Amino acid sequence: MVGVTVSGFTDFDESDETRFTEWLRARSEPAWTEATTHPFTRDLADGSLDPDAYADYLVQDYAFVDTLVSLVGYGVGQAPTMRQKRRLVEFLDTVTDEEDDYFERSFEALGVVPDRYENPPLAEPTAALRDLLCRAATTGDYAETLAVLLPVEWVYLTWAESVDAPDEPFYYREWVTLHDDPAFAAFVSWLRDELDALGPTLAPRRQRRVASLFTRAVHLEVAFFDATYR
Repeated sequence: MVGVTVSGFTDFDESDETRFTEWLRARSEPAWTEATTHPFTRDLADGSLDPDAYADYLVQDYAFVDTLVSLVGYGVGQAPTMRQKRRLVEFLDTVTDEEDDYFERSFEALGVVPDRYENPPLAEPTAALRDLLCRAATTGDYAETLAVLLPVEWVYLTWAESVDAPDEPFYYREWVTLHDDPAFAAFVSWLRDELDALGPTLAPRRQRRVASLFTRAVHLEVAFFDATYR
């Protein structure tokens, strides 16, 4: 495949031996670096993040996770083999069990009542992220679903691996350790492998579509973190 410049970027060129997902990540710069080194991640890790701001963040993230679960459900239906479906179902089990338990305990500790997190008004980045995930799943196929699922998980793995979890409060410590976790890292690695295998088989126009979805998701992660400080 010949590399050509489109909108300032070079199309994916399989001959240069770059992983497809690394090509996606590079195209998302500088937003990728902004997301993975955001002040939110540093303030959370050193325990200096304002608890009220974090409570607002968790409420919005809980609303986002609701849509994320639906996205993964679409992915289960789109995945071509039972092995791939099983891997996504295992991730769903974690999100709806361990992570949901974390949210419930954290909401209680932060004094967030159910009325506040069960049907909250959505901040603009939250609404945009939910819309992006829904459109990717319902108007695309397995590749488009992976294109938005991978960045939102990979960003969290990357920043969580780069910081030390604080001892207290538990809701800061566990938010880091939930994402700096071997099982989570293995899932992100699997997502990368899936898209690395699928991406080079796509037509150039669809590769650019996948890249656009990936980059949009990374930009919205930055906006999501920014909103914590407003």
